[in-house]
Amino acid sequence: MTNWLGQRIAKTRVYTFSRGGIHYADPSAPPWDSSVTAFLPVFSIIPLVDHTGSRTEPVVSVGDTVKEGMLVGRAEKSGSANIHASVPGTVVRTISWKMPEGHTNEALVIRLEGAFDKLGRREEVFPWQDSSPVKLRELIAEYGVVTMESSGFPAAELMSSFQSLEQPRTLAVRCVFDDPWLAADYVLCRERLKELAEGSVIAAHAAGAERILFVVSGNGQELGAPFLAEVSAYDIPASMVIVGSRYPQRDRRELEQVLRIYEKKEALELGNLLILGPATLAAIHDAVKLRRPILDRYVAVGGSAVKKPRVMKVRLGSRIGDLFEQCGGFTGEPKRIATGSPILGRTVQDLNEPVIKTTYAVFAHRKGQVGEGRSRNCIGCGECRVVCPMKLDPELLFKAAGPFRPGEENEPLAVQLLLQDAARAGIDSVLASFCHGCCCCDVVCPSRLPLSAVIVNFAKVAGGY
Repeated sequence: MTNWLGQRIAKTRVYTFSRGGIHYADPSAPPWDSSVTAFLPVFSIIPLVDHTGSRTEPVVSVGDTVKEGMLVGRAEKSGSANIHASVPGTVVRTISWKMPEGHTNEALVIRLEGAFDKLGRREEVFPWQDSSPVKLRELIAEYGVVTMESSGFPAAELMSSFQSLEQPRTLAVRCVFDDPWLAADYVLCRERLKELAEGSVIAAHAAGAERILFVVSGNGQELGAPFLAEVSAYDIPASMVIVGSRYPQRDRRELEQVLRIYEKKEALELGNLLILGPATLAAIHDAVKLRRPILDRYVAVGGSAVKKPRVMKVRLGSRIGDLFEQCGGFTGEPKRIATGSPILGRTVQDLNEPVIKTTYAVFAHRKGQVGEGRSRNCIGCGECRVVCPMKLDPELLFKAAGPFRPGEENEPLAVQLLLQDAARAGIDSVLASFCHGCCCCDVVCPSRLPLSAVIVNFAKVAGGY
């Protein structure tokens, strides 16, 4: 058996979730070999919301000069994270736009000018080993670190909550590559493995974890031993577990399921789990050891409409359109442009949209890719039931939602629920609430039905009646 890089996987025990899921491949994703550094943007677009919480309060105005790494937006409420300038320059204007969720976002536009304080210079290294967990979390918050592989929740808040849980507590380092569009995470692990390992130790101390568990999927197994070798220099127990690469293995539910199996088989007591990914750990390392905010991140850029897909190291605030240009441009007019994986990607409305802390991939696809094409009537093939990790019946739940579709008003569903048998409707809505939106059913559906989105919305709306 070989991984995506053509390397032989050693015969070892691989833990995987019990049922469902898909083996997802996409040849238009970039290669997993190395990264290239993207050009610095002439104009950087720095949103005041690139996290899960409320808007940050700007501390600079149009006409102000900013330095690289300077605070430009201060977090004042829970769930919000500090925002920093990714380049030196002048704030030339502010812009606003409507987000798909309905709220308005704002951004500062910085024109590149002046000297860099960090780029190309040797950065000062700060000792952290004698710092208290509280001090470490303060630094992580000060430099705006969020969970960069998911929703962008402030990492310091997550750690603070985790530290209050009962012991034992384990930090699980999630190096799980169940999607070829996680190429940026893999390359980051390869190119900054030493910093990621130290970042995991810092995170464990900040969160009060007594153990580190490197969770590595079989197609990235070669990362495990080097991680353990690096962490062995620190006074904290660490171990490695190999998990499957079937999507959605990296989802929290599926990942925790296999870790509990591992815990039982190995007679360990993992206790409460804090799961963090490579980009977040690299940011934690930089915040604590280098006193450096998140200025750039690794991004997988590709798709069937892109000439030369590649992993790029990109300054935050860079335009998505510029990344495609640096990959040779388009082979033709794209059918869909989005951020994230094609399975769960969010469609981009404007190529001026910037790269933010949680942008791990951007793609441009021609027709015929995952989740695209005209929807047709359900043919009752049952493929959706086979792949559902939650053992649900997506076909039944999709039909239970009736005329309701994402983006429409809720009245059609409300009327239907009044006409249906109340008990049946109630059961269906409760079952729908167990769907965690992995979209496996969407991928295999030959009728191209938006099963996952409809089921999630069905649960949300039905729960209110």
